[in-house]
Amino acid sequence: GEEHYNCISALHKSMRGSDENASLYWLARMLEGGEDPLYVARRLVRFASEDIGLADPLALTQAVAAYQGCHFIGMPECEVILAQCVVYFARAPKSIEVYRAYGNVKECLRMHTGPLPPVPLHLRNAPTRLMKNLGYGKGYKYNPMYKEPVEQDYLPEELKGIDFFKERKT
Repeated sequence: GEEHYNCISALHKSMRGSDENASLYWLARMLEGGEDPLYVARRLVRFASEDIGLADPLALTQAVAAYQGCHFIGMPECEVILAQCVVYFARAPKSIEVYRAYGNVKECLRMHTGPLPPVPLHLRNAPTRLMKNLGYGKGYKYNPMYKEPVEQDYLPEELKGIDFFKERKT
C-alpha cells in the first residue's frame, strides 16, 4: 500500500541527502519486506540522472549495471548489488542541472503559442536533389572538420539566445 511509496521516497531522499546508513536501511526494509528488486533498480536508474546527473556521469552506468545484475541473478543474491549502488549514490556528488534544464525546455514547448518554429534549413538533412535545391543543409559546418569550435546556430531563430540551463522565472 502506501508504505511502498513511503519507503521508496525515504530511500530516494536519504541518497539525495548523502546518508549512506539511512539509504541502506530503507533499501533493506524494502527488500526484506518483499519488494521487487527490479522496481528498486528502475528507481535507481532514474535517480542516477535526476539527482546525480553530470556531477558523476558514471552513476547511470552503475544503475544500469545494477538493474542488469538484479535481472540476471534475482533475490536474494542481488541484494548486495543494490546495496553497492545505493551506497555509491549516497556518496556521489549531486547535480540537478540537466533535470532542471530539460524541465525548462518542456516549459518552453508548453508555453509556446502557435506552430512550433521550423528546423533551420542548415540543420536539415538533404537526402534528395529537391531538398538540396530548396536549401536543406546549405551552410552547415561539420564540426569534426574544424580544429576550433565553429560559430553556428542550432536553435530556431525565435529561440536565439535562450539558455535552458539558466533558472527560468514563470
